[in-house]
Amino acid sequence: MDEKGSILEGGTVIGSARCMDFKERAGRLKAAKNLIGRGITNLVVIGGDGSLTGANLFRQEWKSLLEELVNTSEITPEQSQKYNHLHIAGLVGSIDNDFCGTDMTIGTDSALHRIIEAIDAIVSTAYSHQRTFIMEVMGRHCGYLAIVTALTSEADYVFCPEMPPPSDWPTKLCNKLEQARKCWLKLTMLERSAGQRLNIIIVSEGAIDRDGHPITAEMVRQVVVENLKQDTRITVLGHVQRGGSPSAFDRVLGCRMGAEAVMALMEATPDTEACVVSLDGNQAVRLPLVECVQRTNAVTKAMADRKWELAVQLRGKSFQRNLDTYKMLTRLKPPKSSFDASGRGVEGYTLGVMHVGAPACGMNAAVRSFVRNCIYRGDTVYGIHDGVEGLIAGNVQNMNWSDVTGWVGQGGAMLGTKRTLPGQRINQVAARLKEFKIQALLIIGGFEAYQAGLQLVENRNVHPEFCIPIVIIPSTISNNVPGTEFSLGTDTALNEITEICDRIRQSAQGTKRRVFVIETMGGYCGYLATVSGLAGGADAAYIYEEKFSIKDLQQDVYHMASKMAEGVQRGLILRNEKCNDNYNTEFIYRLYSEEGKGLFSARSNVLGHMQQGGSPTPFDRNMGTKMAAKTVEWMIEQLKISTQEDGNVYTNTPNTAVMMGVVRRQYTFTPLEDLKRVTDFDHRIPKHQWWLKLRPLLRILAKHDSAYEEEGLYMTVEEGSEADSSVI
Repeated sequence: MDEKGSILEGGTVIGSARCMDFKERAGRLKAAKNLIGRGITNLVVIGGDGSLTGANLFRQEWKSLLEELVNTSEITPEQSQKYNHLHIAGLVGSIDNDFCGTDMTIGTDSALHRIIEAIDAIVSTAYSHQRTFIMEVMGRHCGYLAIVTALTSEADYVFCPEMPPPSDWPTKLCNKLEQARKCWLKLTMLERSAGQRLNIIIVSEGAIDRDGHPITAEMVRQVVVENLKQDTRITVLGHVQRGGSPSAFDRVLGCRMGAEAVMALMEATPDTEACVVSLDGNQAVRLPLVECVQRTNAVTKAMADRKWELAVQLRGKSFQRNLDTYKMLTRLKPPKSSFDASGRGVEGYTLGVMHVGAPACGMNAAVRSFVRNCIYRGDTVYGIHDGVEGLIAGNVQNMNWSDVTGWVGQGGAMLGTKRTLPGQRINQVAARLKEFKIQALLIIGGFEAYQAGLQLVENRNVHPEFCIPIVIIPSTISNNVPGTEFSLGTDTALNEITEICDRIRQSAQGTKRRVFVIETMGGYCGYLATVSGLAGGADAAYIYEEKFSIKDLQQDVYHMASKMAEGVQRGLILRNEKCNDNYNTEFIYRLYSEEGKGLFSARSNVLGHMQQGGSPTPFDRNMGTKMAAKTVEWMIEQLKISTQEDGNVYTNTPNTAVMMGVVRRQYTFTPLEDLKRVTDFDHRIPKHQWWLKLRPLLRILAKHDSAYEEEGLYMTVEEGSEADSSVI
């Protein structure tokens, strides 16, 4: 466990500063002398593009710096010879996510949490007023925070450096807000006054127009007040975005990046380039520092040259995908030819969306994105309430644009969900699909959704109603669905567990030496226990996939006792709910209680359904939105291929019933038939799970003796090495 609790703290416990002296050679000379004086030739640099650019220059100058220090007798020739190589591993710590070469920088996810918490608070208190709220977020040179915030908060307008508006932006902004109000009134089909519409505008602190003139929150406020006469308020979040306890994602990201940096330095040779440890999907990989700095500088140059499209492209596919999705979702209405007074599509295809399985955060964001993407095209969307049971009962709603307003930030499942599978009522399911003329079906849910999709596919030869494009979007806190490395809802669950564990440990601040045994959900899948164990600084995490015996439990108890004897005050043990039938939570609690007598006490907690969370995290909101948007693209492509001359849709090929997942950074569509052979149906888990390679790291960070045995260390090196790097 993290003895001082630093994993719970925001910021940096060792301090940070913008050192102007280091920009000059004289400052770098002092730094080199200080390192030599302490015998340091391996350096981990954690910071943004400025820190890493400086680190790159420092390494390039290292030999010349040593020569100058020898010439001025600051160090001896022997010291120069002994420390003639400086090895550097960089970790990108920046809430702006502005460094090229990594999917996410340390701190970005936590900053998004603070921003979304603030916006949710404002929305919940102000939806009954005609009021415009302007939120200024950080990002002097990069609009990542602004774009993702806008995407996950249903903002009406966003100003960011990479998407500058023309100089007449005040007119365009006012037109957009006024059209939004009129469209809202039209779509709701209600006699509403002008006082019942909330507008949200996100402004990045580095926002500019196409002529390079800055756009500030105050300028935007003046435009809205003077032209629309709306009550307008500004909220500048400032350094609040940097504060607070780090999110589960950032904790695990920092742990993994730090471990990989150590491995990089251990394996470094005199010819090894300085590297940056980056996140590539779910893998920690090493990239040349020089190359990443050059790519980051290329973005800066493109921005200076006002080549906005090039700058967006250089930011990477993730940034571009966020921007494109936001643009689509903020279009006010579909083309007039395919849009009736109620906001429903009157042309195109008829698609259905439903949930199967337990509720999970992110489901509503996915439904909202799916509905609005379809309606914009002119398609008709049926929302099926309460899963298979609702479909059989005919509880089906023709969805319109306004029906999904505000859904992105809602937890649970607004359409309703049940675990029921088609089973023996498959004929009734087919009859309902035929009745509503559904030509493509999206099922959002967990392992049950996967099983339901398989049952439909396996009955295609009997019921032609199932010979349509079918997509499963995995949404479960357990993350136990094959064909994807991440499921909607998992990130929210991890944050809930981490926050609860933090509170439990803090509740014992005045109690000396106490061990907490916590039971997590997940069925037979140990993902939640393992990753929340890393995020919470756990001493052990027991899971079904990694068998353990009474000897292992005994060893862990003795290890805990030794740590307590060294001065550690609190311990944390996590247990997956189905890791072992006999060694249950009560047994482990009693074992620690008995063996710890006189040294520490024990307490147990079963977290239960609170792990499903309240409001979804920015990660789940964003992923659900993008997965659904990608699903619509795929469905329409398949529908065009499968539509026959008589207008009916028919397809029975395996690749038209798929799991929409995230695999190695890519959104993939894997045939359900192909997933059967990689699924353990008895235990409802995939046969191969990427996160198991995190297990050795958990033991190392807990300072467990078994992690430092020769064999264990070898396995850790192998699994964390570049050779293994191939998507948190």
